[in-house]
Amino acid sequence: MSDETLKQTPLYAAHVEAGARMVPFAGYAMPVQYKDGVLKEHLWTRENAGLFDVSHMGQARLRGVSPLSAFEEVTPGDFIGLKPGKQRYSVLLNKKGGVIDDLMAGRPDDDGLFVVVNGACKENDFKVIDDELAGQVRIDRLEDRALMALQGPKAAEVLAIHAPDAAKLAFMETAAITAFGVEAIVSRSGYTGEDGYEISVPGEAALRIWNTLLADERVRPIGLGARDSLRLEAGLPLYGHDLDETVSPIEAGLGFAVSKKRRDARDFPGASRIAAELAGEVARKAVGLKVEGAPAREGAEIADADGNVVGVVTSGGFAPSLGYPIALGFVPPALAAAGTALKVIVRGKPQSAQVVATPFVPHRYVRKV
Repeated sequence: MSDETLKQTPLYAAHVEAGARMVPFAGYAMPVQYKDGVLKEHLWTRENAGLFDVSHMGQARLRGVSPLSAFEEVTPGDFIGLKPGKQRYSVLLNKKGGVIDDLMAGRPDDDGLFVVVNGACKENDFKVIDDELAGQVRIDRLEDRALMALQGPKAAEVLAIHAPDAAKLAFMETAAITAFGVEAIVSRSGYTGEDGYEISVPGEAALRIWNTLLADERVRPIGLGARDSLRLEAGLPLYGHDLDETVSPIEAGLGFAVSKKRRDARDFPGASRIAAELAGEVARKAVGLKVEGAPAREGAEIADADGNVVGVVTSGGFAPSLGYPIALGFVPPALAAAGTALKVIVRGKPQSAQVVATPFVPHRYVRKV
């Protein structure tokens, strides 16, 4: 796909002006890194505040008579019980219990359900929702809105200057508020493991807001490269790599996304498979690996202590906060316990690896304000 055919977010010009290296991602020209480079951007976010353009993601309102109950027909979460001001992480499931996509869905106000899905999946996601829930909900895609994420230990004090109401939110709370002089939808959430916010604003105001935030010396722009290394350290899955339509939320370690009420009711797509997996009949489990030697990248084979191939790496790389390589991957349940010695095959050679608990770097979410 040439640059001419790639879509651009409302912040494209700002990225180019800042000297970002632009790459194709989910059909958009996106900044993979700025002049500082991935390592410095990663560490800046862990210590200060990083600003990410995530406008390629799909934003929509699900509206209708009862969008919360309708949404339960395609997800395993408790959305009927979702209170105003709260949001949930969830997964769209196919009929076999595989993950079509992972997403955030919240109630920033009383206007239906506000949903954010992955950029690479959004066309299919909205088609699935429309096909399954036709006649119950209307999907109003918010393609005129930009989305940015402000992440890191200084994110809250920075945003409080421009959006005092945002400071009242705790982790996974959301609100429709006036911020930067526009109607914004703000949630205290993100994809780095740090405290932070995701901020949805009208596209025409995005550049002004981006530049306003970057005028604060605590804030720097962060590209997709550091976004990936940050989420990897946080043990968070990336769709199309750690999740796909063959992977169930139980295999992926996302059992929390299947609410107790829904487990009991077994009234969601793929419920029989997921119930069996919850009862112990699971073929593979997602694990974190500490790797010795060169980084093990996606697709690298995982072997047991005797050299028998038993699994595969789904994400991997150097962890800047830790100083050594880490990876996520799937192995049989018998080899999934923390401390298990394994091998990863990198460029045809076995390297030592050990199963470790995730997140690799502790989450720093603010659960109470």
